[in-house]
Amino acid sequence: MDEAYTDSRKWEDMDIDILVKVFQNLDIFELTSGVGHVCRTWRMAAFDPWLWKKLDMSLLKSNFIKIPLEPYVYVDGRSDKTFTRVLKIALNLSRGNVSTLIFHYNMYVSDDQLLYTAERCPHLKRLVMPAWNRIKKTGICRAVQMWPNLESLTMPSISNPPYLMEEISKNCQKFTELKIMGPCDILFASTLAAFLPNLKVLSVRCSVLFKEALVIILEGIKGLEVLNISHCMLVEVGPQPGPRRVLTRLDKSILEKTSRLKKFVTCMSDSCVVCQRTRNDEGLIRWYKYEEDFWRVDEVSSLAV
Repeated sequence: MDEAYTDSRKWEDMDIDILVKVFQNLDIFELTSGVGHVCRTWRMAAFDPWLWKKLDMSLLKSNFIKIPLEPYVYVDGRSDKTFTRVLKIALNLSRGNVSTLIFHYNMYVSDDQLLYTAERCPHLKRLVMPAWNRIKKTGICRAVQMWPNLESLTMPSISNPPYLMEEISKNCQKFTELKIMGPCDILFASTLAAFLPNLKVLSVRCSVLFKEALVIILEGIKGLEVLNISHCMLVEVGPQPGPRRVLTRLDKSILEKTSRLKKFVTCMSDSCVVCQRTRNDEGLIRWYKYEEDFWRVDEVSSLAV
């Protein structure tokens, strides 16, 4: 009886749909550690498209130190090799089915790694970007050209945003959502108004936000429906050489402009812990100082990770 029972319970006889449901509870390390090598059935399950609609690489982050010269960061070779290995296995198993891709905020991806990813994720719709330090202008622009279906981007802010926004405008006709994890100055706001006037959802939470930039956003992005400026340090710059002034509330003119939006989210409370963090960090929030998952949060549900 025992022998007959054992023969009827072979791994390859397990229902693939059940295996896929089990595999959906595994993290990226577990999925890429060899589950597809157990037997033919497990291999088929490991390739199932449902497992790879969302590729969450955020469990991996770089071991790094800051350096004074470009790219201003030195990444430990072992963590870089681990990331490359896991990335390649995951993209091989995904077979081009990834529609959402999430990197850790402190993952320092190189141009080669980014382009390798872009080539194997042709149907990408949502991207949560890592740190910029090792990604060059040519690298990100070539990647964007391979993502015609891109709809949503979460990104650290960059010092020269026009080239990226223009590339998105030219290549990603379905693009509607943007989250900036860093300062939003007048240049950034003007760039958004110029190249992405049909943007529907924008989040600039936990950062320095210049009042003039906010006005440009509200007046220039005609298609904007949802705006999140929660926990921002709102700054007004007066005539030079006068100092900038931190505002503690929104004035009537701003509130009138926000009234056309379907959803406007803000928090400027002295008692709010997150607002205090932004002010203590002078609007350049140091994500590494706080909870591990702090960078994932957003008051707009579609932008939360």
